[in-house]
Amino acid sequence: MTNVKWPKKILLAIVFFFIALQFIQPARNNNGQVLPTDFTNTYAVPAGVRTLLRNACYDCHSNNTRYPWYVNTEPLAWIMTGHIKDGKEKLNFSEFGGYPARRRISKLKGIANSIKDDRMPLSSYKLMHKTGSLSQADKTLIIDWMQKTVDSLQGFRN
Repeated sequence: MTNVKWPKKILLAIVFFFIALQFIQPARNNNGQVLPTDFTNTYAVPAGVRTLLRNACYDCHSNNTRYPWYVNTEPLAWIMTGHIKDGKEKLNFSEFGGYPARRRISKLKGIANSIKDDRMPLSSYKLMHKTGSLSQADKTLIIDWMQKTVDSLQGFRN
């Protein structure tokens, strides 16, 4: 009979832990500002490309994340915070204009290649954010614009 009490106590401790965890929320990635160094302020980005980037990239790769409803549930908020932190370390559209010219060119090529190779957006992101899924036409639009921009920047530097 005493053996039955231990599983109940363990289950109760786990439930209590997850309830307590809900009160510990990570800081949000949303400063509400579009910086002068933002990608869309650095380049004349066509409206279609801008919309696609904001829908498929900016949540993890900028200083302004649009948070879905499930972010209020732990540990999902911590997982998402980790994804955003990693994404911004690799590429931050909010600070893109502050990158040196060589790094900008490298990032533009990297964006095009990541989209072309289906590495971005992440599958988990596309699963939870339907606007984050890119059609082949969307991919072509972004990749072509990135390549034209790279070509113009390399021509400008030479």
